[in-house]
Amino acid sequence: MAAAGACRQSAAMHEPSRIPTRPGPMAGVRIIDLSAVVSGPMAAGLLADQGADVIKVETDQGDLTRLIGPVRGDITPLFASINRGKRAIVLDLKQAAGAQVLRDLLAGADVLVENFRPGALARLGFGFDAAHALNQRLVYLSISGFGQTGPNAQVKVYDPVIQATSGMAAAHPDPETGEPRQLQTLMCDKITALTAAQALTAALFAVRGGAMGHRIELSMLDAALAFLWPEVGYNHAFLGEPQPATVPEYGTGQRLWRCSDGWIAILTPQDSDFAAMCRVMGRPELQADPRFLTIQLRRANVAMLRAELDQVVARRPVADWLRELVAAQVPAGRVNTKGAVADDEQVRHNGSFIETDYPGWGALRSARAAALFDHAPLPASPATATAPHRGEHSREILRELGRSEEQIEALFGCGAVK
Repeated sequence: MAAAGACRQSAAMHEPSRIPTRPGPMAGVRIIDLSAVVSGPMAAGLLADQGADVIKVETDQGDLTRLIGPVRGDITPLFASINRGKRAIVLDLKQAAGAQVLRDLLAGADVLVENFRPGALARLGFGFDAAHALNQRLVYLSISGFGQTGPNAQVKVYDPVIQATSGMAAAHPDPETGEPRQLQTLMCDKITALTAAQALTAALFAVRGGAMGHRIELSMLDAALAFLWPEVGYNHAFLGEPQPATVPEYGTGQRLWRCSDGWIAILTPQDSDFAAMCRVMGRPELQADPRFLTIQLRRANVAMLRAELDQVVARRPVADWLRELVAAQVPAGRVNTKGAVADDEQVRHNGSFIETDYPGWGALRSARAAALFDHAPLPASPATATAPHRGEHSREILRELGRSEEQIEALFGCGAVK
């Protein structure tokens, strides 16, 4: 193909070859990740951690998470944590040649992940029907804020909007005023990502068993509701009459305890836990107090219980309380500052963090993939542990698709690929 015609004429479709992947249960699976920000990228990233070959397709502007947080070049810790192990290509899908590259990728892929607003990807020519026509075994995951249809389907959504709508903010009220509060983390995005990764593995299991590809639709709202409802909604679950008595919300009174030099978490749901805590705190008589005889009474009278014990806990340091509470088998844990988490002795023992070298600017710390397989973390080679720079693998991917060097230069020249 002549260089001048590369952006006017589609190249022939080629079946991409499988590249070697690090060992892992998802080895041999190819995922085309068209998603951005957190929900979709994290879902695909979890599977990249498990060995999948994930190709991240970005626009010319790049993923927004390349800009959120401390930045070195085009990498932030947020971007790196949820995009490590992926390869990256930049495509202009509004150009015919850029769209053809994506078609070629989908023809040999196992999964497509997207979180465009409903209908947006179809308008670019890559809705489910078009993608399925290219590859009938393709698993097509669409993540949305509120759903693919309905009154709010086209509302622009980020995590705080779903925290508000799902009841997440109401479930975490200010303990003093009762006013709803938003959690200072991307809770609904990450819940959606975990739900999406599980749904993808289920669909891939079916496809490997001989089924056709699936279309998976997942809204952040539905993922958040499924996560929250079991205990947050229990006072609103029984329908019809007679209604059981309303009980205190599960989280009522669950506040941290201030010690003389820090904070500690203590939870005593069982009577034996509560009795042991009272003994450790030098107030054994409280276990027989009629206000605190059962878990229901303790939750209903939590303010009175805290009035009895807050000042007791405040007199001693965290380490002393932890030593005695743990020895008495009371569930308790130190409140680590974010900067101190990596130095926690159990965190260090687990090897929960990894440090990845990025050529040119040093190491980046991130949490490793959480699941252990055969008693060990999945291995990560230096080549797959890093997150990709924008368009870092564009030429490599085009070569795998069978494009000649002349065609590749033409695609870059007209901006269909970067």
